[in-house]
Parts: sequence; C-alpha cells; structure tokens
Amino acid sequence: MSLVFYGHPLASFCHKVLIALYENATPFENRIVDLSDETSRADLFRFWPVGKMPLLRDEARDSTIPETSIIIEYLDHYYPGPVRLLPLEIDRALQVRLWDRFFDHYVQVPMQTLVSNRLRPEGTADEIEMTASRTTLATAYAMIEKQLGESPWITGEAFTMADCAAAPALFYAETLVPFCQDQPKLRAYYSRLLARPSFARALEEARPYFKFYPYHEKLPARFRDAAV
Repeated sequence: MSLVFYGHPLASFCHKVLIALYENATPFENRIVDLSDETSRADLFRFWPVGKMPLLRDEARDSTIPETSIIIEYLDHYYPGPVRLLPLEIDRALQVRLWDRFFDHYVQVPMQTLVSNRLRPEGTADEIEMTASRTTLATAYAMIEKQLGESPWITGEAFTMADCAAAPALFYAETLVPFCQDQPKLRAYYSRLLARPSFARALEEARPYFKFYPYHEKLPARFRDAAV
C-alpha cells in the first residue's frame, strides 16, 4: 500500500489526520507507534528524527510528510476524493487555514498543557501555566461561538480541514474546561462533529486506549464506560 500512517489512537493530532483519511476513504496502512518499543520507535525516527506523530509516508512518491495540516493538504492534492478539505478559491482557503491553525494553537496547545501538568509528579504542576491555559480555552470557545453564526461548520456550509482540526481538539478540551451554557452554537457544533462518521470511527478505534487518558472519568459516558 502506498500510504503508511504513523500515529497512535489516543493522540488528538493523529485523530485530525485520520478524519481526513476517513472522509475520502483513502486507502492506507495504519501503523501504530509504540515509543517504548525500540523497533517501533526506530521505524518512525528513520523517516522523521524529530519523532513527532503523526507522520505520513508515501512510498509511491518516496515522500515523507510531517505536520498535520501539511499532511491533509498533501492528501487533498495528491489523493483527492469526493470531500475537498481545502477550497480552491483563495479567500475561502485562507479562512480554512486560519481556523485550522486556530484550533491547533488555541485549543490543542492549551489542552495538552493542562494534560501534561496533570501527569507531573504531585506538587510540581505549574499553576500559573494551567490558569493561562484555561483562560485561553475560554477565550477560544467564545470566538468559536461567534464564528459559527448560522453555519453548520466552522468556515461555512462545507466540512473542511479546519473541522478536522476542531473535532479532536474540542473532544479533549471539553473534558478540561467545559463549554458554557451560553454557548449553544458551540455545543451544537461539537455534537455535529461527534456524529460525523469519520470522527466517530477514529474515536471508536481509540476506545481501548481511553483508559490511559488522565481525565478519562470526564469523557462522554459511552467512552468513559469503555475506558474503566
């Protein structure tokens, strides 16, 4: 198989790319990386010494593609399907890229900061850093609520790369800083993301691993129950 995807079912950034792959039923080999296993680790590092996941390897083109947004744009160009995840028209494409980066920087990053602090030894969490991350998430939620307007997806009527970024970011972030009652559009958007078959598939594949998420008790019930 030409495409090999290196990732882990629990990783939110890996979910982002899996959604894109599943949206267009793109054939690929899903190679789960176990960083504690030397062979598995070496298989990833030989292509990308930084060691970050996800990573896409295209054997047919002898290409190694890192970074989630670059991977999705690569797929959209070289392996297009019925769902175009990046519009051809430049102004719309820029909007998609903007909100893609928004979810990565202002939802994913503070979410991961909160999780990493939870994993620190007792008494060593950075409370200032955690407070700043919670504030960033609250601000991001308010901006998403405003951006949605009457649209079903974050940049309009079409599901795009930005929604691929939004789904896993919001899935984990909501367990840390819940949505406010006065954010009905955000709540409805999140429900649509959960119901999207591509994201539902990624979450189902992650189900056996959710028990390792440090806030698994705050996951939606159907995933929390499976994680215990």
